[in-house]
Amino acid sequence: MPSATTTEAVPIETAHEDMIHDAQLDYYGKRLATCSSDRTVKVFDVVDGEPSKSTGHTLKGHTGPVWQVAWAHPKFGHILASCSYDGKVLIWREQTAGGWTKVKEHTLHTASVNSVSWAPHELGAILACASSDGKLSVLTFKDDGQWGADIFNGHAIGCNSVSWAPATQPGSLIHPQQPGTQPAVPFKRFASAGCDNLVKIWGYREDTQSWVEEETLDGHTDWVRDVAWASNIGLPRSYIATASQDKTVLIWTKDSPKSPWVKTALDPSTASGAPSTAAAGKFPDVVWRVSWSLAGNILAVSCGDGKVTLWKENLRGVWECVSDMSS
Repeated sequence: MPSATTTEAVPIETAHEDMIHDAQLDYYGKRLATCSSDRTVKVFDVVDGEPSKSTGHTLKGHTGPVWQVAWAHPKFGHILASCSYDGKVLIWREQTAGGWTKVKEHTLHTASVNSVSWAPHELGAILACASSDGKLSVLTFKDDGQWGADIFNGHAIGCNSVSWAPATQPGSLIHPQQPGTQPAVPFKRFASAGCDNLVKIWGYREDTQSWVEEETLDGHTDWVRDVAWASNIGLPRSYIATASQDKTVLIWTKDSPKSPWVKTALDPSTASGAPSTAAAGKFPDVVWRVSWSLAGNILAVSCGDGKVTLWKENLRGVWECVSDMSS
C-alpha cells in the first residue's frame, strides 16, 4: 500500500507557559483550542490552515493543569468544554461581542477529571467525563436551560478516557428503514478506559433512566490510556481503538450487534523504518492517544517516543502503517 503523503507541519506559537496537553480543531477547522499545565485554555482563529497573527483568547478559570478540551457541535453555538486536575469541568461559550464566558462549572468529581467528550449531536448537548476518582459523569443540557448530571462508578483506581458510539445504527445503510415504520431512536452509548486495564461499554436505559455497563473489553495488561470509537456511516461493523501503558494498541471489531468484540493488535514492527529489534505488537513507548479520521477509516496513534503513526486496514483485513511523523 503506498504511503500517505503528509504536508509540512505548521508550528503554532501558543504563548502557553507550560506543557500543552491537548489541541482540538472545531467542526469547521476554523478554530483551534489548546490547553496546558499553565492552567489556561487558549482559542485561536485558523485561516487557510495557519493560525492568524492575533494572540487569540485566553480562558482562565481552572486552578490546576488542564488535560483536555472538546468542541460541541456548532448547532449548539460556539461552546467548548475543558477538564482539569482541579476536579472541575468548565463549559465556555463565545459571546456575540467576542470573548468567552464560563456558562457551567461541573464540580461533582473529587479528583482530577482526565477526559471530556461530547455525544453525537443527534443525541443533544451531552458531555461525558472521566475522572481519577473512579467515576464517570454525563452532563445533559436540558431544554429549560438547566444542566442535568448523572454520576456513577466506572473503573477501580480511576478513569482515563471516554468516547461515544456513533448515533448511526450499525447496518442501517444495508438494511434501510422500511416504509411506514418508525425510524430507530439514536441510542446513547459510550466507551470508557480505566486504570483497571479494562475498557467498558455503557448504555443508557430509558426505562430506568440510568447508565448500565453492557460489555467489558479485557485485553490490555496495564492502564488503558485512551479509547476511540470510530464513526460509522451505517455499515454493519463497529470499530473501537484502545491505547495502553502496556505499549500496545488494540483494534476491537464487532461484525453485527449480536457478535462479540474481537481484538487485533497493531504491529509497529512491520512499519517501514521500524528497528530490527522491535518486538512484534509493541510500540517503542507508552501509547497515549488514538484518534480516528472523520470517515473512521484511518487511525492516528500518538506514542511516547514523540511519533504519530497513521494506520489503515487493507483489503485483507490487516492493519498497515501508512505514514509516520516525528514531532
